[in-house]
Amino acid sequence: MLDMKFIRENAELVKLALANRSADIDLDALLEADAARRELIHETEQLRAEQNRASEEIARRKKAKEDASEAIEAMREVSQKAKALQEKAREADETVRQHLLVIPNIPHETVPVGPDESANRLERQWGEPPQFDFEPKDHVELGADLGILDLERAGKISGARFALLRGAGAQLERALIGFMLDTHTREHGYTEYLPPFLVSGETMEGSGQLPKFAEEAFTVEGRDLWLVPTAEVPLTNIYRSEILEEEALPINCVAYTPCFRSEAGSYGKDTRGMLRQHQFDKVELYKFTAPESSWAELENLTGHAEVILQRLGLPYQVVTLSTGDMGFCAAKTYDIEVWLPGQNCYREISSCSNCTDFQARRANIRVRRGKKPEFVHTLNGSGLAAGRTLIAVLENYQQADGSVVVPEVLRPYMGGLEVIAPVS
Repeated sequence: MLDMKFIRENAELVKLALANRSADIDLDALLEADAARRELIHETEQLRAEQNRASEEIARRKKAKEDASEAIEAMREVSQKAKALQEKAREADETVRQHLLVIPNIPHETVPVGPDESANRLERQWGEPPQFDFEPKDHVELGADLGILDLERAGKISGARFALLRGAGAQLERALIGFMLDTHTREHGYTEYLPPFLVSGETMEGSGQLPKFAEEAFTVEGRDLWLVPTAEVPLTNIYRSEILEEEALPINCVAYTPCFRSEAGSYGKDTRGMLRQHQFDKVELYKFTAPESSWAELENLTGHAEVILQRLGLPYQVVTLSTGDMGFCAAKTYDIEVWLPGQNCYREISSCSNCTDFQARRANIRVRRGKKPEFVHTLNGSGLAAGRTLIAVLENYQQADGSVVVPEVLRPYMGGLEVIAPVS
């Protein structure tokens, strides 16, 4: 959430930022609502001053043993007016808040301006895509031939956009999650969390998911509970409405959760196999930092996600998302895209973002420093999406005989298994 004072004082800058993000937001409507709210506050303060004067007059008359009935009646009228104005002011506050909840973050000055992914900027590449002397298969065909991926039975159980992994496939997903968590906790200094997978509406709002993305999420009918679309949601809210001590920063969190997304409006896009599902596993990195260190921490966090791909030997590239392609809460985002031979292209496997104080303002997370507590900065990134990493392993490590070599770093997590062989 943006600071209303900042919007008032930088209206044209905010309008330009919204235009660059292709955000259809009527900022003038917000400014009008804010002006009306401030006028109501001014009128309320004037009435309070009048109440104070009336109270003093009543006390004076009573002390002088004079008739105070007229002053008491006037005081009653002023109190009624003040009460009515206070209610209008509360309604105006809520109107302004609802406007603010749907305004995205301001892009950082280093973010490329553009309408969509076509304006994204390539930053670096690592590794070389493998060269096969045979026609490579995609993960759907590989998974079926290996007997480790059953999309048909998954559909029977739950419908479209779900997967059923079995045997070495289930073991491989679990191995990836364990490898990611161990690397981030033992080497990168993150503390592991296992948060609830169901969260309240207030928690969803604090992380920026509501009201903007209600259609993208799954909710429990008749209950104020939402299935987490990402571990970012509960991790953001660990310190909601708290004031942190400066020496505690940065706070580095990592969590595995299944993620649930309805993907409203995305039907027909990336629907083959496990690329875009209603349920998928992900290891999430999250940081609470001091404002002045958040940009350096974004580079650190992105590097930590890259380490996973490097250790797995998977080729990838890093791109900076344009203003029209990055997420609602982000001020800047690096997408890490892994090479998928089955699609002959790079596909996103992690988004690493600095949200500055946008989420912290929504969730009221501050740090105690100087005379007045200030909002922390929050950062998040996949470290990594386990399902897409599994896809990348299968496709990049496939062999001519249909088998898949298990990356060396994963073998201890798979009982020493070196090769996943096709079913006979």
